[in-house]
Amino acid sequence: MQKPQLLVPVVATPNGTLVHPAYFLLVGIPGLGPGIHFWLAFPLCFMYAVATLGNLAIVLIIRMERCLHEPMYLFLAMLSTIDLVLSSITMPKMASLFLTGIQEIEFNVCLAQMFLIHALSAMESAVLLAMAFDRFVAICHPLRHASVLTGPTVAKIGLAALTRGFVFFFPLPFILKRLSYCKTHTVTHSFCLHQDIMKLSCTDTTVNVIYGLFIILSVMGVDSLFIGFSYILILRAVLELSSRGAALKAFNTCISHLCAVLVFYVPLIGLSVVHRLGGHTSLLHVVMANIYLLLPPVVNPIVYGAKTKEIRSRVLHIFSQDSR
Repeated sequence: MQKPQLLVPVVATPNGTLVHPAYFLLVGIPGLGPGIHFWLAFPLCFMYAVATLGNLAIVLIIRMERCLHEPMYLFLAMLSTIDLVLSSITMPKMASLFLTGIQEIEFNVCLAQMFLIHALSAMESAVLLAMAFDRFVAICHPLRHASVLTGPTVAKIGLAALTRGFVFFFPLPFILKRLSYCKTHTVTHSFCLHQDIMKLSCTDTTVNVIYGLFIILSVMGVDSLFIGFSYILILRAVLELSSRGAALKAFNTCISHLCAVLVFYVPLIGLSVVHRLGGHTSLLHVVMANIYLLLPPVVNPIVYGAKTKEIRSRVLHIFSQDSR
């Protein structure tokens, strides 16, 4: 198949001219040849199938079962919906890259994918914070849980998470479009990220660096601080319980959420740190970015399906009916 020619359209602006490539070139995993990439596509397709079926099952079960229309499960449905969309905008393109070796992604498509990845990640962070608040109220103020987290309140929290993710990250494609790209056009990941695209520019990226740092601190940074604070209060309340069995039972309700928080924030913090250190994008950058984007959609439905009794029993009931 003939490679499309890399066009470099010139856009006139009051400050001069902007050079935008017609497309960027994606890279799978640096240092691995096409043969290894080809075989990596199959476990990636399996991961996508697990993420899609698992998250879709959780959303459908929570929607069908009226007894699950409680704050904890409604937030879980939001989390699964976000993971479902996030995996769908990253994994199929990665699998196509690994299978066919076609690296090209159009400039505007790359910016759209970048916006969705970052906005959905911010929404997921907000939902994880809401789930931490739900656990805090349920354990520390159980008598007020039903009055604090009502149905309309949960809906408003979900709308706020959606709005915040959109508003904070909507400027990213536009501040990337104001840059000129006259260096290499190779994006050293299997998908488009703001930090990676920004490094391809040959013009001043101070605005991008400052705004990128601002949103990562004011969105994910603030969320992680509040989640940590919530768990300090939860741990203190659990330790004050007189019965050890009651303490274990109370804290057990947080295990699934803690796993989701660690799976999301540990790679995110690591990825942010290695990018802020500067230098050329290394294998470590790429591996951490892949873990950050691919792991949560796959792990979350497995963890919640295994640890949440109501969802687990419903799934087992469905499979037992199918086997008859």
